[in-house]
Amino acid sequence: MPHLLSIVTFLPLIGVAIVLLVRSALKGNAAASAARWITLLTTLATLGVSGVMLAGFDAANPGYQFVERYAWFAGAEYHLGVDGISILFVVLTAFLMPLCILASWTTIKDRVVEYMVAFLVLETLVIGVFTALDLFLFYIFFEGTLVPMFLIIGVWGGQNRIYAAYKFFLYTLLGSVLMLLAMLWMAFETGTTSIPELKTHAFSPAVQPLLWLAFFASFAVKMPMWPVHTWLPDAHVQAPTAGSVILAGILLKLGGYGFLLFNVPMFPDASETFRPLVFALSVIAIVYTSLVAFRQTDIKKLIAYSSVAHMGFVTMGIFAVNDTGVQGAVFQMISHGLISGALFLCVGVVYDRMHTREIAFYGGLTSRMPWYAAIFLLFTMANVGLPGTSGFIGEILTMTGAYEVSTSTAFVAALGVIVSAMYALTLYRNVMFGEIENPKLKTITDIDTRELVIFAPLILGTLWLGVQPGLVLDVTAASVEALTTTYRAAIGG
Repeated sequence: MPHLLSIVTFLPLIGVAIVLLVRSALKGNAAASAARWITLLTTLATLGVSGVMLAGFDAANPGYQFVERYAWFAGAEYHLGVDGISILFVVLTAFLMPLCILASWTTIKDRVVEYMVAFLVLETLVIGVFTALDLFLFYIFFEGTLVPMFLIIGVWGGQNRIYAAYKFFLYTLLGSVLMLLAMLWMAFETGTTSIPELKTHAFSPAVQPLLWLAFFASFAVKMPMWPVHTWLPDAHVQAPTAGSVILAGILLKLGGYGFLLFNVPMFPDASETFRPLVFALSVIAIVYTSLVAFRQTDIKKLIAYSSVAHMGFVTMGIFAVNDTGVQGAVFQMISHGLISGALFLCVGVVYDRMHTREIAFYGGLTSRMPWYAAIFLLFTMANVGLPGTSGFIGEILTMTGAYEVSTSTAFVAALGVIVSAMYALTLYRNVMFGEIENPKLKTITDIDTRELVIFAPLILGTLWLGVQPGLVLDVTAASVEALTTTYRAAIGG
């Protein structure tokens, strides 16, 4: 199929056009219902096209595939392509979006049409980040994701949504200003905006640290790394459930993908120089934010801090820059997209019923919600890294990769795994076990059919990748090997 990448990237915008046309023809509840169905069908169609693309992808080819390249303006190009790393993030995005629409089916009652439009626009922009191969096209998509997410938090969020939305927007925007300046300098210096060509350009060791830091400033905030992580808990707590799923499942991965696309291949000398710094920040994130999570009283905030800890494993694996570490980092990002998304959906289930996320409010839910308790247990164990789940594979690979470079880093990260078990199991005990003391909980109902349909693919994905990690590792292997081989050659290793 020609122009496959353009189709998968911009198909959601066709859904936007249809939704807006229907809104002009229908009013009230009829327009809202039509918007829900059109958005769901559009996201499912996008998932189908991404599946076709994955089926036609040659995993043995480390280069970019399905490439589209046309002149655009002022030397910039409309240049799209995917390799073994980026194609999985496209599929992950397309996979999570229909689940988010289903999760919002009955919970979003105001401005439904605008809400669905925001999610479809966000899908196009996020997929665009993973497919763009031109500097400025990448920047447009990368920064564009801020706008719909800002609206999702600010319009449909919780009580302090305006504060959280502005904090999210300003943190991530300020981080990206330096990246834009670096991109302008690179385009002027090399005469090209093509990312594959820039990867082969030997930047002077004198300027590499400055360029590396400029990109690092943007991607570190986006992940987010400690200590620029403070926007994330606020954004998660105030965002609607589906907003939290996309924020944790997809948007945090833009930072890790940026490191793999720019910092490591383009500035290898600087990456080698700053590796101890990244390792230090990573292990602080893993241990410190796990301890912070242990002290939270809000379920959503606890899971948000756990996301920061898990992203610490990702940065540790990426900057180990060996096959095991980078493979583990990519796997961890895919796995975390499934597990954290599922955990936020679990929080949404009880919040929709009781309208509170305070841990102290709950207790003894197992007797009233056995199916929910089993699902929550599975994803809690996966989040801790239980063998047999996808969470184990990502953590063990990143720690193994880091161990080859820095034994002490891997050792401290392993301590972080123990701390993560403390807060996760304590949360589960407090919410699920014991007697129901709160009389309001005596009427709470177990998950319904719609919620089970949402959780089923996430359960399957988490378990399937846990026992068949080759589903991800085989796709990424060639691209990761090409990245690490080029890196070692560049630093003379």
